Amino acid sequence: MATQLKDFATSVVAVVEPETPALVVAQLMRKHHIGALVVVEAQEKSRPVGIVTDRDLVLELMAEGLDPAVFTAGDIMTVDLVLAIPDMDAMEAVQLMKTHRLRRLVIVDDAGRLMGIVTMEDILELLTRELADLTAGLAGARDREVTERT
Repeated sequence: MATQLKDFATSVVAVVEPETPALVVAQLMRKHHIGALVVVEAQEKSRPVGIVTDRDLVLELMAEGLDPAVFTAGDIMTVDLVLAIPDMDAMEAVQLMKTHRLRRLVIVDDAGRLMGIVTMEDILELLTRELADLTAGLAGARDREVTERT
């Protein structure tokens, strides 16, 4: 499989600025049915500076009994982003996720501008399609053999 991230990753990414209240972050996740928001620079909104996930909200705020209206995305975001590029092969992305124990990779262009996001779910959907194609090929080969030998 030589599929590149640009072929299947999500290109429309929900973003927030570091000063966005954590409560608003949670509301946006619910509204868009997503588990993460990319945090971008306030001035240059195309530059990712972190990511905040539903787990960040739960583990950093809720489990500690902290008020999500007081804290911001910048307070709870992960800042050590592992970045991918649009031309990266899907299996390279899998290895990157495995190595860094991540569920998502932020995709940027050569200038560091946000281009998309790829999730474990995206990878699983791709692999499911590839396996279905392989299965169909195997069934076709079996059917061809039966037809040719009868």
